[in-house]
Amino acid sequence: MSNTGKPIALQSELDKTVSSFENLLTPTEEVTEEVQAEQTEASPEDVVETEMEEEVEVEAEAEVEVDDDIEEGEEEVEQSLEEQTEVEEELQPDVYTVKIDGVEQEVTLDELRNGYSRQQDYTRKTQELAQQRKSFEDQQSELAKKDAIYAQLLPQLEASLNGELENEPDWATLYESDPIGYVREKDVWDEKRKKLDAAKAENKRLQDEAIQKQQEQIQKYVEYGHQQLKERIPDWSDVEKSQKEKLAITNYAVNELGFTQDEINQVIDYRVLIGLRDGMLYRKQVAASKKKPTQKKASKVARPGTSNKPKTTTPVKKAKMRLAKSGKVQDAAKVFEQLI
Repeated sequence: MSNTGKPIALQSELDKTVSSFENLLTPTEEVTEEVQAEQTEASPEDVVETEMEEEVEVEAEAEVEVDDDIEEGEEEVEQSLEEQTEVEEELQPDVYTVKIDGVEQEVTLDELRNGYSRQQDYTRKTQELAQQRKSFEDQQSELAKKDAIYAQLLPQLEASLNGELENEPDWATLYESDPIGYVREKDVWDEKRKKLDAAKAENKRLQDEAIQKQQEQIQKYVEYGHQQLKERIPDWSDVEKSQKEKLAITNYAVNELGFTQDEINQVIDYRVLIGLRDGMLYRKQVAASKKKPTQKKASKVARPGTSNKPKTTTPVKKAKMRLAKSGKVQDAAKVFEQLI
């Protein structure tokens, strides 16, 4: 029997079987998708490994982010420190070296500005004060000139009025002969008399003021002289020594030079007193040297290169020596002239 002779049912089964194998050998799209889906699904080990890799990547990324944050923080801190340093440098005042009263000192710009402002203010006030003083001095000088002219004209006015009032009229006769003329002349006369009295009073006032000013100037000069005497004669700081020596100077001037006591009392120039003292001391020195026995001194041999010329004597010293020998008033006057 040939295969074609197989029963139909068996043939049908065979065809189904062949068809199934063919389907297995040639998968459909759905099967392919399922297979691909199954292939994409990883095994548990692969899943664990993948998760670990992902965690490592996350940690690495976190570390990178942390490192970036740290670097950014450090940069911000450095930038803040730099900005703070710049601000401090800007706030720190500049220091300059200046010389004040010969000493170098460091000052800030603000101190320089304040000092300059004070100096300007001081200079301005000093200039204003100098201008005011000059203006006052000019006014005083102008007033002094006017006072001098006034003081010169006042005696002339007084002399002129005295001349006009020298011959007083016979008022009784004038009244009897010319009553109206009497009234007129009497008024003129009385007016001149009033002017003369006022001129005399004013002249006396000026004289009193001049005397007072002169006394004030003399007093100032006397005080200045006392100060000079203390500086030039330190021993006179002791009151007892000063009075003792001044008395000796007075006796020397009166008894040996011929001054009167009034003349000595009127001496206000301290230079005269110094001259009298020097003369007195020199005379005492000469008198003391005369009492000592004289001894011949061996003549000195001049050393090579030295001079045997006598020492020069100043005019003041010569005058004092002459005064000590003679004791004359004229020689004392010569001493004063040399001192002045």
